[in-house]
Amino acid sequence: MTTPEPPLDDRSAGQADLQPPTTTPAEGDQPAYRVDPTHPTTSRTRRGPILGLSIALVAVLAGGALFLAGWTVGSRQAATPGTPAGDEAAFAPFWSAYHFVIDNYAGGTVDKKQIVEGAIKGMIGALGDPYSSYLTSDEFKASLQSINGQFEGIGAEIVTKKADGSDSDCTTLGPDCRLVIVSPIQGSPAEKAGIKPGDIVAAVDGQTVDGQTIDQTRDRIRGPKGTQVTLTIVRGSVAPTDVKVTRDVIQQQEVITKTLADGKVGYVRVTGFSDTAAKSVADAVKTDVGAGEKSFVLDLRGNPGGFVTAARSIASQFIASGPIYWQQDASGNKLEVDAEPNGAATDPSIRVTVLIDKGSASASEIVAGALQDTGRGTLVGDTSFGKGTVQQWHDLSDDNGGFRLTIARWLTPKQRWIHGVGLTPDVKVTPPANTPAGQDPVLDKAVELLTTGTSALAPAA
Repeated sequence: MTTPEPPLDDRSAGQADLQPPTTTPAEGDQPAYRVDPTHPTTSRTRRGPILGLSIALVAVLAGGALFLAGWTVGSRQAATPGTPAGDEAAFAPFWSAYHFVIDNYAGGTVDKKQIVEGAIKGMIGALGDPYSSYLTSDEFKASLQSINGQFEGIGAEIVTKKADGSDSDCTTLGPDCRLVIVSPIQGSPAEKAGIKPGDIVAAVDGQTVDGQTIDQTRDRIRGPKGTQVTLTIVRGSVAPTDVKVTRDVIQQQEVITKTLADGKVGYVRVTGFSDTAAKSVADAVKTDVGAGEKSFVLDLRGNPGGFVTAARSIASQFIASGPIYWQQDASGNKLEVDAEPNGAATDPSIRVTVLIDKGSASASEIVAGALQDTGRGTLVGDTSFGKGTVQQWHDLSDDNGGFRLTIARWLTPKQRWIHGVGLTPDVKVTPPANTPAGQDPVLDKAVELLTTGTSALAPAA
């Protein structure tokens, strides 16, 4: 019995994994851990799975013990159920307030469930950590689906464009800022309903989108599987048409592949870190290597992260052995997470460039940092986001939502903590703000490095 590796908190608007993470032991692959013998607080006999189980159990107990009467440790503290004897003084104000509210609130019926949820939300919020938060049951479910590369909706990529049809950074929809369908995902409800690239979404369920942001409108379009949403579509000069779409579970395309430089360079773009994405990358790299390709571009731009298990798997396609990253817990104990065996492109003669930008975060930085520190890849682009913490997700069950909590830091193979700093590219390329559509200076530079044999690809010091 092993403990699954906790997932990274994915993204501010995330995408994610087929088996939701759990804080209880479960069957599954266990990363190869090695104890850091140089760290004064690390015990050699305390291997990774044991420590991982300890972390998981702490999360389980902490999630419910503070507030649920069923966890009480003694009848003598009936008024403060679940509070350990040594913490009675610290929790006295909480229980005093709780009982006073329950017994005396005259504004209406007190919903104990909401009171407990509010207390948990306040407790997590008091940490001041933007990556730790309480989530309602619906939010918890949606977030896990998102990290998995899944969501419930119609399955269409959307962007904002100016009224003249040009790309735009406009944030508020209206006459001069349109919400446009880029393309429906193949086989999606949107495609089946006849929605086409270039369609303009003017209203959702009869209500205009004017005055809203793209995120607000996206949230209106998404919804539970099996429910219907009506989009008012403007297509060319034809009068607006209402299109009814039945929502479903959508699996996003997280891996995009192609060949460049007349088939000499393999290109793999990763937009999320789910188990599905990890397998797709492994398959793509194996196929390209089998076809004789000796150069790769791994594009992680705009990728806000996902599961650390996926990051380890993807990095292991290029790194044969040794650390992919280190994980450091709250006590300072460090565990080395090593490469998985049998990566498809670990041959040192296979050259790799990794594209990063300010939107490359979390799991993206684990992969990019691993390739940079081991000399297996050259980073091209702009400085990455800088998120160096690991979150674990805990389901409170019984429709009580859940929370995500920062439980560790991750460090690069050379034990750099890039939190708040980011990874500095080996070759910095910042595209002009007015870069014409269809041009990509960052990708062009990466291909140039691979095809000209420049010394910029020498292993990092």
